[in-house]
Amino acid sequence: MAASELYTKFARVWIPDPEEVWKSAELLKDYKPGDKVLLLHLEEGKDLEYRLDPKTKELPHLRNPDILVGENDLTALSYLHEPAVLHNLRVRFIDSKLIYTYCGIVLVAINPYEQLPIYGEDIINAYSGQNMGDMDPHIFAVAEEAYKQMARDERNQSIIVSGESGAGKTVSAKYAMRYFATVSGSASEANVEEKVLASNPIMESIGNAKTTRNDNSSRFGKYIEIGFDKRYRIIGANMRTYLLEKSRVVFQAEEERNYHIFYQLCASAKLPEFKMLRLGDANNFHYTKQGGSPVIEGVDDAKEMAHTRQACTLLGISESYQMGIFRILAGILHLGNVGFTSRDSDSCTIPPKHEPLSIFCDLMGVDYEEMCHWLCHRKLATATETYIKPISKLQATNARDALAKHIYAKLFNWIVDHVNQALHSAVKQHSFIGVLDIYGFETFEINSFEQFCINYANEKLQQQFNMHVFKLEQEEYMKEQIPWTLIDFYDNQPCINLIESKLGILDLLDEECKMPKGTDDTWAQKLYNTHLNKCALFEKPRLSNKAFIIQHFADKVEYQCEGFLEKNKDTVFEEQIKVLKSSKFKMLPELFQDDEKAISPTSATSSGRTPLSRTPVKPTKGRPGQMAKEHKKTVGHQFRNSLHLLMETLNATTPHYVRCIKPNDFKFPFTFDEKRAVQQLRACGVLETIRISAAGFPSRWTYQEFFSRYRVLMKQKDVLGDRKQTCKNVLEKLILDKDKYQFGKTKIFFRAGQVAYLEKLRADKLRAACIRIQKTIRGWLLRKKYLRMQRAAITVQRYVRGYQARCYAKFLRRTKAATIIQKNWRMYVVRKKYKIRRAATIVLQSCLRGYLARNRYHKILREHKAVIIQKWVRGWLARTHYRRTLEAIIYLQCCFRRMMAKRELKKLKIEARSVERYKKLHIGMENKIMQLQRKVDEQNKDYKCLMEKLTSLEGAYSSETEKLRSDLERLQLSEEEAKVATGRVLSLQEEIAKLRKDLEQTQSEKKSIEERADRYKQETEQLVSNLKEENSLLKQEKEVLNHRIVEQAKEMTETMEKKLVEETKQLELDLNDERLRYQNLLNEFSRLEERYDDLKEEMTLMVNVPKPGHKRTDSTHSSNESEYTFSSEMAEMEDIPSRAEEPSEKKVPLDMSLFLKLQKRVTELEQEKQVMQDELDRREEQVLRSKAKEEERPQLRGAELEYESLKRQELESENKKLKNELNELRKALSEKSAPEVTAPGAPAYRVLMEQLTSVSEELDVRKEEVLILRSQLVSQKEAIQPKNTMTDATILLEDVQKMKDKGEIAQAYIGLKETNRSSAMDCHELNEDGELWLAYEGLKQANRLLESQLQSQKRSHENEAEALRGEIQSLKEENNRQQQLLAQNLQLPPEARIEASLQHEITRLTNENLDLMEQLEKQDKTVRKLKKQLKVFAKKIGELEVGQMENISPGQIIDEPIRPVNIPRKEKDFQGMLEYKKEDEQKLVKNLILELKPRGVAVNLIPGLPAYILFMCVRHADYLNDDQKVRSLLTSTINSIKKVLKKRGDDFETVSFWLSNTCRFLHCLKQYSGEEGFMKHNTSRQNEHCLTNFDLAEYRQVLSDLAIQIYQQLVRVLENILQPMIVSGMLEHETIQGVSGVKPTGLRKRTSSIADEGTYTLDSILRQLNSFHSVMCQHGMDPELIKQVAKQMFYIVGAVTLNNLLLRKDMCSWSKGMQIRYNVSQLEEWLRDKNLMNSGAKETLEPLIQAAQLLQVKKKTDDDAEAICSMCNALTTAQIVKVLNLYTPVNEFEERVSVSFIRTIQVRLRDRKDSPQLLMDAKHIFPVTFPFNPSSLALETIQIPASLGLGFIARV
Repeated sequence: MAASELYTKFARVWIPDPEEVWKSAELLKDYKPGDKVLLLHLEEGKDLEYRLDPKTKELPHLRNPDILVGENDLTALSYLHEPAVLHNLRVRFIDSKLIYTYCGIVLVAINPYEQLPIYGEDIINAYSGQNMGDMDPHIFAVAEEAYKQMARDERNQSIIVSGESGAGKTVSAKYAMRYFATVSGSASEANVEEKVLASNPIMESIGNAKTTRNDNSSRFGKYIEIGFDKRYRIIGANMRTYLLEKSRVVFQAEEERNYHIFYQLCASAKLPEFKMLRLGDANNFHYTKQGGSPVIEGVDDAKEMAHTRQACTLLGISESYQMGIFRILAGILHLGNVGFTSRDSDSCTIPPKHEPLSIFCDLMGVDYEEMCHWLCHRKLATATETYIKPISKLQATNARDALAKHIYAKLFNWIVDHVNQALHSAVKQHSFIGVLDIYGFETFEINSFEQFCINYANEKLQQQFNMHVFKLEQEEYMKEQIPWTLIDFYDNQPCINLIESKLGILDLLDEECKMPKGTDDTWAQKLYNTHLNKCALFEKPRLSNKAFIIQHFADKVEYQCEGFLEKNKDTVFEEQIKVLKSSKFKMLPELFQDDEKAISPTSATSSGRTPLSRTPVKPTKGRPGQMAKEHKKTVGHQFRNSLHLLMETLNATTPHYVRCIKPNDFKFPFTFDEKRAVQQLRACGVLETIRISAAGFPSRWTYQEFFSRYRVLMKQKDVLGDRKQTCKNVLEKLILDKDKYQFGKTKIFFRAGQVAYLEKLRADKLRAACIRIQKTIRGWLLRKKYLRMQRAAITVQRYVRGYQARCYAKFLRRTKAATIIQKNWRMYVVRKKYKIRRAATIVLQSCLRGYLARNRYHKILREHKAVIIQKWVRGWLARTHYRRTLEAIIYLQCCFRRMMAKRELKKLKIEARSVERYKKLHIGMENKIMQLQRKVDEQNKDYKCLMEKLTSLEGAYSSETEKLRSDLERLQLSEEEAKVATGRVLSLQEEIAKLRKDLEQTQSEKKSIEERADRYKQETEQLVSNLKEENSLLKQEKEVLNHRIVEQAKEMTETMEKKLVEETKQLELDLNDERLRYQNLLNEFSRLEERYDDLKEEMTLMVNVPKPGHKRTDSTHSSNESEYTFSSEMAEMEDIPSRAEEPSEKKVPLDMSLFLKLQKRVTELEQEKQVMQDELDRREEQVLRSKAKEEERPQLRGAELEYESLKRQELESENKKLKNELNELRKALSEKSAPEVTAPGAPAYRVLMEQLTSVSEELDVRKEEVLILRSQLVSQKEAIQPKNTMTDATILLEDVQKMKDKGEIAQAYIGLKETNRSSAMDCHELNEDGELWLAYEGLKQANRLLESQLQSQKRSHENEAEALRGEIQSLKEENNRQQQLLAQNLQLPPEARIEASLQHEITRLTNENLDLMEQLEKQDKTVRKLKKQLKVFAKKIGELEVGQMENISPGQIIDEPIRPVNIPRKEKDFQGMLEYKKEDEQKLVKNLILELKPRGVAVNLIPGLPAYILFMCVRHADYLNDDQKVRSLLTSTINSIKKVLKKRGDDFETVSFWLSNTCRFLHCLKQYSGEEGFMKHNTSRQNEHCLTNFDLAEYRQVLSDLAIQIYQQLVRVLENILQPMIVSGMLEHETIQGVSGVKPTGLRKRTSSIADEGTYTLDSILRQLNSFHSVMCQHGMDPELIKQVAKQMFYIVGAVTLNNLLLRKDMCSWSKGMQIRYNVSQLEEWLRDKNLMNSGAKETLEPLIQAAQLLQVKKKTDDDAEAICSMCNALTTAQIVKVLNLYTPVNEFEERVSVSFIRTIQVRLRDRKDSPQLLMDAKHIFPVTFPFNPSSLALETIQIPASLGLGFIARV
């Protein structure tokens, strides 16, 4: 297809723009050949008429489809041109935050000016071992490719890093070296990789400086060769430097700094060691203050100084040399402050005692006067004589600066040499990778000698780059058998010839430097004469005669000739150098030792680079003989030689290119300046690579990828079985021009633009298919909608009609109801009127009749009242008349009676004077008193009932008041008539007054009582109301409090539950962390152990002096095991005499370890002795308690005696062994062949002898104890003779047992010795050996001890009596307390009394119950221990009886009658033990562990059979009470398992088999340990099989550690097996065919996503998981452990998949998310099938699931962002943002994620606290646990198959 046919309507193109360089536009109409104008629509909305060039008629560049934008490789773009490259870089840099992009073989790195988390060790591990095209572009990918090619092709490699200052060259080179150091490691223990990395801070401090473009700009070029050995581990490095900018030492432009080291020194000036340098602030020195910017933001120079010193120390530069370096640097600073004063125009002087010069001379160790003289003078030499000439101030200043530059350059070279010495390796270098960090092409406003050298170097590098690219293209075409056509590319050899050929610019420059009167002007004229108009690349500026222009490959550059000669000559006064050489400071002359030698390319330097804003100082014109003799070669010549050497090195290696781009000049993060970027892309050769690629066939597809991508363009009949032929047929139909493509062997090659055309066809086809699908679906939807509406209309009609019918029926019902209502209403109205009228008539009648009746009643009433009045009036008149008559009669009677009374009175007065009268009166008084008493009682009674009569009194009072009033009126009326009865009236008045008083008193009392009653009533009511209110309030408060208590209880319960859950989680996390740390330590320990074994084997091979029969002791047991292997090793020393023949070199370390273990064994014996002593004390107490029962159990006592004797025999045997081992140790120390170590005066010998002496003393003490115990045994034997009773034996046993103290035993022994000594003469009289005498003396000593024991027993009885008295006192106190409680209970109410008594009784019974339970537990423990002892005693007694039978003489046998006994045959009952001989232990271990084949055991025998066999052997050793046998067997087992795993540790079946058996062995040790916690699930028979003599808890810990190590090895094995499958099966393979589309991949091809025969699929992973699971199940692994393994496997799968997803842009698409989710669902289905869903394996896949969901969810609105934030809780913020940045549409129907949406996500996740780490730790191993899993298998039922070769083992 013609290119012009692609310029159709809506096609997008690039047009030039002065601001944005290139601008995007869209065609508004189709282009037709011959059109001169294109109608375009710009993105900002404007329309534009773009005129084509009438000469070239070139159309604007076409824009790539959106799905190709943002590709990892620029060569994958269909249209390869400058705007496409620029746009792709900008999209990746700005939108996706990706700084690396491939451009063919070049890695383009854009400086982000921001720290990115993409250089961690996890990223290094992710890129390690990966193909370059499989991962996103990265500097680590280039480094990995170089490392891989070095190992694969055995060819040296080079990484060439270039770019402008500030583009990030140094950082890129640093990260490349860090990658090599991390991946390869070092071949020795010298940490060479750390030294290689440590060279960076040193070189940065002395070679880097702040510029206007970069805060850490490298001012020199360097090439570092990193050397590797045959195993490709770093062994050393070497550094070459190029073109140090010396001029920066003496001059810095505005806003720039000198080299970092000067500012670091000034910042550290206050340190004590730097006081002698007499430094200060950087602004105090001329050489550091010129730039005016002494501080870099965010950089602490003092800390950087500490890092520099630390790096120097690491590289072996001593403190003295470091201080020497700092002295020289400080001297340079002080030299810069030296000032000159002019005498005249031709001479100058230095002020006397000038302080800066004085400090400089002191630091440099030179004479002040001499240096002062030669700074102001110079020596001129002629043919006949020399003379000294003063120089001007300007010349002196230039000479001072030249000296400072020269000193710094020499120091720089010296440091580089020492760094190379530190990095040099004595091991032969097999290969190397070179890292070239060199300056890029430079062009400034003023370009001088430095820019000329830099651009010359870039010309050479560009030529090499072009040739390499051309060569790769040619190789690719030849490999694919494509017809080769020459590609026209830019060849810069003419430019290089212009510079370096004969009569070139450098030759003319060197020739002019040799001329006596050569100047820059004369040199310029020679250039014009030689090259102007003869070379097309050389030009002369129009307005200058002191400049020239060279056409470089990147741009034209104008160079100013001024300063070229001076910088090329690099002149320094010879006399000043001689003064420095004569320095007393030893280090300074070392710097100038090589002045007379030819300067090597390694140390070639120039006079410096002229900064952008500086005008070079005009050099002083010298005379012909002025050049120093030392400087024979010019700087240009040196640089040319070093550059040629560099090119030879690069040509001999495989180069890898990194081009660093500076995105802007302002150091803004992620800001892209198109102008600056294009300028650098043109200069660095990226566009040249693009041009070369575009000239041929830039787009390349494999046949399978092409078929998968463009299958939609084929018809079914076009698809053949041969994919290659299918693609050919389709392409011939799609692209008619056969020149646009070529068919290779494995790929199809396309011209530029053809892939875009195919993409257009594919998009059109997909669009047409989409339209058809949309049409069909929309029609189906509309039909479905119509039918739904039809059904809805019918339904609505049905409901409406029904509604209307119901309404009509309702109307009829209402009409009928209204008729009935009207009928009833009318009837009601008529009836109501009738009732009203009737009622009115009745009312009228009743009123009339009532009126008549009332009138008649009133008349009768008046008549009746008149009769009553008449009656009362007539009665009153009669009564009045009667009263008057009666009063007159009474008055007459009163007068008469008065007269008679007076007479009587006189008589009474006379009688009153007599005594009898008084008596009568007294008699009357007594009667009156009694009467008064009765009256008082009556009044009291009346008073009591007064309250009851209050109401009656009130009525009586009112009636009496009326009565009195009527009487008063009657008296007033009759006052005149009663004058005669005045006395009567007075008496009546007095009575009335009295009655009134009584009445008033009664009223007052009544009032007071009423008031009191009212008050009491009110108070009572108030109190009741208050109480009611309080009661209600209390009820409310109670309800509130109850509610609050309930709520608080709920809250507290919830809070406690939450806290408990949180604490539980935290404790689980802490436990897992602690478990993980512990298991990591075990892993590290095992790794170090293996490394130690490897080193030991290497040492053995190096020494190579083995002797016949020598056997190296395995040292792979852990540190814990060393405590337990002692006894087994001692047993081996005793049993194997051949060890004495081992060479002394091996025996010395063995003896030393044995000696240390011997010390530990002595300590253990001491502890065991103390335990035995405590056991004796406890048994003594038991004997005292059961004294009454001793006579009933004589056999048990004898057994105990026998047990004690056996214990003593064991102690004696152990002490013998210790002594033998000590003797062997002494012998070994005396016989070994290291006289300098074993000499008597050697410190090691003295320490050993002191330790041996202490051990021998300890053994002597043990010997004495054994002798005493022997004497006691003799006494016991005497006590148990048949002549003595069992009671005596019992007493003797008690006495022996009561010898608690070691002092008592020693005292007894001393007494025994004295007795022996005093009666030594009588020994022969008893018998030859004195045994009877010894027995007699022992018996005497025992009697003495018995006496002392009786006294102690008496004291104990007294103590017991005292204790009983104390107990009685406590009982009394308890009784008193009970009485007090009883008294308190009696005071309580009956209910409370009962409750208190019950509570007290419950408490008492509870305490008693607890005491009884404790006693019961103690008795149970005692019973169990006694049972164990009985078993041992029974066995020992049986053995003793056998021994006694053997000792019976034949005569005794004859004397006894022999009776025939019928012995019934009984079936043997096995005890679940296996017996083997000590010498068969190695054979057992060999057959059962070392040579056992797991596959046969797993298939044919029961799971865990080796573990059961080993445990049954341990049981038998425990039954025999043979601790050495137990230790030896367990140690050999552990070491043998380690050997097997070390030998076959990469076999999953072997590791799984021994993990299962180790866990089973561990469970058996727990199950049969005798501990209650492990015996819950045992049968009674299994409980009988528990271990009886040894506690193997410590060995259980060792086995647990071993199981952890095996588990970690198992994880590593399965990780190595799964690792190659995961990425291919989970990401690359299309499980759902046709969902993922394949995109163009460019030059660096990624792994194909189409399943070939050799690729892994998801089914491969599932098959492997099935294999793992079946193997573990066959081996009988615990189900919980299988779950943990499954969880670890799924974590590895999820972590590796997610890490690759985060590092591969091509995998971040919607369709890939679907593939991942489907694959995860298949893994979950596998978990369900295996019943492992509760193992936690699914949760480990949660980050991967969320990442897949993130690829598929909508990513546009704020709601989408909120949903993403809530959904992706298992992903970190960095991972979420990374996935969104990497999201790439595969089809045009997908959309990219906008930058604003990503920022919204970042803002929402800002407060989330998670790890900043991007990748998951794929090497993480979860902490493993081994839950106790008891076995139901009975040990006695286990049969040993003959196939195991264990015939020497017998079942017991």
